Amino acid sequence: MLNLTTGQLQAWIAQMIWPFVRIGACLMVAPAFSVSAVPMRIRLVLALAITGITAPQVQVPAGVPLVSAQSFMITFQQVVIGVILGLCLQLVFDAVNFAGQLIANTMGLSYAMSVDPVRGVSTPAVGQIYGIFVMLVFLALNGHLRLIELLADSFRTLPLGASGLGREGLWQAVTWGAGLFSGALLVALPAITALLIVQLAMGVISRSAPSLNLMAVGFPVTVTFGLAALVVAVPTLGGAFERLLQDGFAVLRALIGGGA
Repeated sequence: MLNLTTGQLQAWIAQMIWPFVRIGACLMVAPAFSVSAVPMRIRLVLALAITGITAPQVQVPAGVPLVSAQSFMITFQQVVIGVILGLCLQLVFDAVNFAGQLIANTMGLSYAMSVDPVRGVSTPAVGQIYGIFVMLVFLALNGHLRLIELLADSFRTLPLGASGLGREGLWQAVTWGAGLFSGALLVALPAITALLIVQLAMGVISRSAPSLNLMAVGFPVTVTFGLAALVVAVPTLGGAFERLLQDGFAVLRALIGGGA
């Protein structure tokens, strides 16, 4: 006859619920998993599947009742850890999308808006092209599998019941977000520089020939040179995104204490 005590039952539930909270929180904001095309049920099933594989190796804090202030703090820590891990990686995609929006604004295509199928919001067409391209590169590089591996490894390097990310980890995540957008500016800088030269040339022409309709002539020229700049810049986007992605995973490793 199988006898189950209350302590054993609580330990089994805790060994599933706390890892599930961290993994589920990460998948809700992580790239490729958080897109609007992935239904919420699929994310929950995937989080449960990863939890079922990971939970047997997770060390659960002993003597912590499920209904207690300490249990609530552990649950809150898992939510914060999961959200920050997913958000730090999502910032890589947002930075590249931001670079595309900068190019669109510079070449005069900021009004060319369409619904982004990844996030379900309206974005400039150039930014959407950049976003779809880097998502395909992310999947081709097995970035989603690396994220799952990192989540599973985080329970070893950052166990349950620990102090969480701490002040240094939170500050590192903030610093990573600030530095990342400067990297996105470097991605867009060649195209923006070329378009700026074109706009300066159009300004000189408008001063030398005031009767020239600048809107009728300048806009087609700017768009033409902008598309030419995109043709040159897009082939180099994959390498730049791969470097940003490697830096992103290095930051995630540092956050969970696994080294760069």
